[in-house]
Amino acid sequence: MNGQESSKVFMQGNAAIAEGAVAAGARFYAGYPITPSSEVAELASQKMLETGGVYVQMEDELGSIAAVIGAALTGKKAFTATSGPGFSLMQENLGVAILGEVPCVVVNVQRSGPSTGLATKPAQADVMQACWGRHGDQLVIVLTPASVQECFDLTVTAFNLSEQFRVPVILLADEIVGHMREAITLPRPEELKVVNRKKPDCAAEKYLPFSPSSDGVPPLASFGSDYIFHITSSMHGESGYSQNDPANAGEKIKRLFSKIEDRLDEFVLYKHYYDLQEDLDLLIITFGCTTRPARAAAMRVGDKKIGVLQLITMWPFPDKIVAQAAAKTRAILVPELNLGQVIREVERVAGKQTPVYGLHKSNGEGFKPSEIIARIEEVTK
Repeated sequence: MNGQESSKVFMQGNAAIAEGAVAAGARFYAGYPITPSSEVAELASQKMLETGGVYVQMEDELGSIAAVIGAALTGKKAFTATSGPGFSLMQENLGVAILGEVPCVVVNVQRSGPSTGLATKPAQADVMQACWGRHGDQLVIVLTPASVQECFDLTVTAFNLSEQFRVPVILLADEIVGHMREAITLPRPEELKVVNRKKPDCAAEKYLPFSPSSDGVPPLASFGSDYIFHITSSMHGESGYSQNDPANAGEKIKRLFSKIEDRLDEFVLYKHYYDLQEDLDLLIITFGCTTRPARAAAMRVGDKKIGVLQLITMWPFPDKIVAQAAAKTRAILVPELNLGQVIREVERVAGKQTPVYGLHKSNGEGFKPSEIIARIEEVTK
């Protein structure tokens, strides 16, 4: 990316993630390389040096997310990339970032598991881990790219949402999308929307790091500035110091949810590949790498009206969008590279009014359009 003009380039998904992070203003990366995410770290090691940022290869994933949190608190836009086993190790400190309202981005390029599993093979089995991996009541934002262009665009969006809401954002890619190569457009800097965190404008001695603005999100000063403040992983009051009062704890947890849930319409992203006014015989709900074979299958089944709804904002789950789509179709099919994770959310939202069918695969291989066509024929008899 030359920084002056938009350009058409042939790029890998993981490289587009690193490129998007730099475009969003990321200037700190800490990580421990793990397939199939390693190219993100490799390119970040170059990009951070080129842009005056910092790259640190850590001893493991526990240290990686800890370093990212520390860098973010100094005012840097910070990120890391990993895959399933490394993502599991990051969960405890992700909880710290949620309670401490520390903006950061974690990229998980999913691979087959559990544990080491089929280390370089694709899967989409970390959905529930991304949504619910931490203990306690907590909420993060999860985005899922399905193309190399989306790897770039959604990485920028992930940083923007993280800064806007003071919350960790997870970019949940998968091996197929991460290693896919295709032509994408890199925008000029002036074409790119970049959100920076809200800073305090009060006197330093009056700053309360967890006193929310009218939008529910507190301004965040930087460690090392005139604003001296405290952050703890324990429940705390507006000053940042431990506060175990039940009323304070209840209000704090509610605010961590409401600052995101009250503004869902601003960032629930999806794509539909059908006429929204048309009643369908079947709607295929996809995310990530299942989208492309599902679209191919829908186009090849010529005697039925088949639509494809691609979920991009995976969490909080887009209930409203799925419910609206379900009202216009006779049945729903959810293909996913796991034994049933997203289908449960679809059933929760739409299952009472519309039959929901699954197509699940967990052997380290992606879907072929023919497999989806065969399932379409079964459920639309």
